[in-house]
Amino acid sequence: MSAAKLVTIYGGSGFVGRQVAKVLAAQGWRVRVAVRRPNEAGIVRTYGAPGQIEPVPCNVRDDRSVAACMADADAVVNCVGILVEEGKNSFKSVHEEAAGRLARMSAQMGVAHFVHVSALGADKDSDSHYAASKARGEAEVLAARPDAVILRPSVVFGSDDNFYNRIASMSRFGPVMALPGANAEMQPVHVLDVATAAAKGATGEAQPGIYELGGPDVVTMRELAGQVLTAIDRRKLVIGMPSLFAKILASVLDGLQWITGGLLTNRILTRDQLRMLKRPNKVAEGARTFADLGIEPISAPSVINEYLWRFRPSGQYEAMTATAKNLRRS
Repeated sequence: MSAAKLVTIYGGSGFVGRQVAKVLAAQGWRVRVAVRRPNEAGIVRTYGAPGQIEPVPCNVRDDRSVAACMADADAVVNCVGILVEEGKNSFKSVHEEAAGRLARMSAQMGVAHFVHVSALGADKDSDSHYAASKARGEAEVLAARPDAVILRPSVVFGSDDNFYNRIASMSRFGPVMALPGANAEMQPVHVLDVATAAAKGATGEAQPGIYELGGPDVVTMRELAGQVLTAIDRRKLVIGMPSLFAKILASVLDGLQWITGGLLTNRILTRDQLRMLKRPNKVAEGARTFADLGIEPISAPSVINEYLWRFRPSGQYEAMTATAKNLRRS
């Protein structure tokens, strides 16, 4: 009887990485989760049988550390990524240099399959540093692994997301919700669909190449906020934040991060994020998509009720409270 195959997931304790670990563990793989702080990634152990998933320490900026985590792996999935720069973790060091290092070393060590999670909107000519670094990272990966599977998801949603949850959190304050880039288009994609696509790349089911992953609906930020408000049963006036005000706000927040030497990291709104909102974040015509992977994507409205209930006026008891009121009227 042959031993179960081994996959190393770099960034495997993150939002997407955790789900990739869960999917592959369910398929019988041994999973090695390479993270900076394995003591904080214990939750991933519960996604498989005892001993099946193991968090290990890794610094993706160091060759020896990367090689140690990759030893004997049959597949590698790179889920390492950042939304804002802080300290040594710059877009260049994480999205470009680390991605290239992982791909290069996987080729040297004979790893059969390499999956790289990038981002929809990756473009080397973009004025967004994030989007440009993602594109350069893809180039680094393909230079070393022309057989790589590269996934470009749009905004990813799920129970632990930092997008739908943040908008729902904003809804609790005041009668008006002001959104930067209110007319910006995006194609939200469920984290489990992205993880399933990554698993297909790791197992060799997916053909090498770039896949653009978007959900079934293209929505604006304003429409997305409407989905959230419906799910949490709140009424708010949703308006677009004036671009000048958004730029000033982002500049002030970026400035605070710079002045404090990164002690206060701007995770609210950056100037670079405003640049990204200028372009539609949706699947390009003619691109490889979920359809090429045999995956039917989940829509946001069908699942966000399951985890945004805590933002309802009466929390998880909202429906029960409404039913009780109807009974009293009767």
